Amino acid sequence: MKKLMIITLGCAVASGAFAAGFQASLVPNVAIHDRDTEITGVSIGLWNENPGPQFNGQFGVVNGATGDSTGFQWMLFLPSIYNYAENYTGAQLGFVNYASGDFVGLQAGSVNIAGKITGLQWGFVNYAKTAHNGMQIGFVNIIADNAWFKDFPGDLAKGMVFVNWSFGGPE
Repeated sequence: MKKLMIITLGCAVASGAFAAGFQASLVPNVAIHDRDTEITGVSIGLWNENPGPQFNGQFGVVNGATGDSTGFQWMLFLPSIYNYAENYTGAQLGFVNYASGDFVGLQAGSVNIAGKITGLQWGFVNYAKTAHNGMQIGFVNIIADNAWFKDFPGDLAKGMVFVNWSFGGPE
C-alpha cells in the first residue's frame, strides 16, 4: 500500500498536478515556478512574487502580488519587511505595506500605503489616495481625497493624528 501511495504521489508531482499549489523561492526568478505562474496555495521564500487572480498565503521577507490577488502576506511569527500588490484583498502584515490600486482588508505595519482603501490601515503612518468605508489608526493618517470635515461624520479630514476615516466615500 505504501508503494502505491508513493508511486501515485510521484506521478502527480511529475505530471504537474501540484504545479500551482506551492511556491518556494529565493527571488522571483530563482523559484520552483516562474514568476508569471499563478499560485493558489502557499508561497515561501525570501522574495515571493506571482500574479493573480490567486488565493495565496505568502510567507517571506518580501512578498509581492501582481494583478488582482487575494490572501495574506507576512513572515512566520514576524512581520515581513515589505509587502506589495496591485489590487489586493486580504491582509498585509509587514513593516511597509503597499497596494498601488484597490486594497480591501487589513494593512498593519509601520507604513501602510494604498490607492483606495476599504477596510483598516493600522500603523505609524497610513496613506490612502481615497477611501470607501475605510479607517486609519496611527500617528499620521492621510486620505488625500477626503473632504475637510465637509461630510462629518461620514468623512473626517485629509490628515489626522490617531484616527481618520471615510465611510460611504467614492465607490
